[in-house]
Amino acid sequence: MNLKLTTNSQFTIDNSLLNITGSKSETNRLLLLQALFPNITLANTSNSDDSEVMQKALKGNEGIVDIHHAGTAMRFLTAYFAVNEGREVVLTGSQRMTERPIKVLVEALEQLGAKISYEKEVGYPPIRIKGQKITASKVNIPANVSSQYISALLLVAPKLENGIEITLVGEITSVPYIKMTLALLNDLDIKTSFEGNVITVYPKQEVASKVMTVESDWSSASYFFSLAALAEKATISLTSYTETSLQGDSALVDIYKQMGVETHFDGNIMTLVKQSDFKPENLNLELNNTPDIAQTIVVTCLGLGIGCHLTGLHTLKIKETDRLEALRIELTKLGADISVTNDSLTLVATSEINSNIKIATYNDHRMAMAFAPLALKVPIIIENAEVVSKSYPDFWEDLKKLNFDVSEITA
Repeated sequence: MNLKLTTNSQFTIDNSLLNITGSKSETNRLLLLQALFPNITLANTSNSDDSEVMQKALKGNEGIVDIHHAGTAMRFLTAYFAVNEGREVVLTGSQRMTERPIKVLVEALEQLGAKISYEKEVGYPPIRIKGQKITASKVNIPANVSSQYISALLLVAPKLENGIEITLVGEITSVPYIKMTLALLNDLDIKTSFEGNVITVYPKQEVASKVMTVESDWSSASYFFSLAALAEKATISLTSYTETSLQGDSALVDIYKQMGVETHFDGNIMTLVKQSDFKPENLNLELNNTPDIAQTIVVTCLGLGIGCHLTGLHTLKIKETDRLEALRIELTKLGADISVTNDSLTLVATSEINSNIKIATYNDHRMAMAFAPLALKVPIIIENAEVVSKSYPDFWEDLKKLNFDVSEITA
């Protein structure tokens, strides 16, 4: 499905209230914890494809578990099945998933005594997992890998006989996501500590019954921050968000303030207001803790006619696609002067944007949604627009609620 997005030249967004689905990151962590502790009840969970795949895998009993494009599910389920004594599964996914490395997590689990083998290429899915009783508790893992590897170990740790002590070797990546995992464990009265480069989770076989409410997804909110920045005038209200969030992407509040967007909180409603046309000549950001919002930010900068230099992006190369290379190709089509390295991106300011460009999405939900706000500047075509279902199935309908012209086209 290809969609053409257009707006009128004086487009403004009046005070619209949108209900954003629960955080995929929080939901998938809590689904795994609920599988370990069934007396947990979840509310406001994500309706994303990734979370549905995760839930199906946890509730099923098949010998082959296919998680399609869901990277978080691949990491979390590798750890879950490794400690699920007596269960044997083959964990696999899409073609792209078989190109995404899993070796670091497998080796960490093997340090603990897990039995995991590769069905095809060493270091990559599909993998065969024979669930074991794990009694070892100490493990070393590189600190600069995806935080999902680390969170996978932390989430299963309470059910291990002796808990876990993880030593992170080197500079730590995506600390907010590690802290999110620990905070969710703490909410269940599971004792943890994070001192220096050592994380400890203590064993706990049972937890008290509790309702866990998932905060709405800040990554999904990023596209509305972009819309507010690019619109002539905008007031957009989103639910359900709090000023003190577990999600690292809440850094959007401070980042977009630099681009003229003010954020206000009232209860669980967050309102974005375009304050002025103020914008910096160039935006320099270190996104080591928040790489998932890099695509949104660079597209916003293009739309505002400002340059940017974004660093800390090394994990983007092993996402649904090589996001740095995908951004370079698609932004160049739009007329941008952009260069990328293995962990950074530099955009040169330009006042001209090519119109009616077809944006390839590379089976990556964030490519589709990050480029959509550019319709406030030029008509744009999003190819394979259905990929948004991976994290935000209602995205195109929500744009229509903001009076975007969203029409399906052929070819």
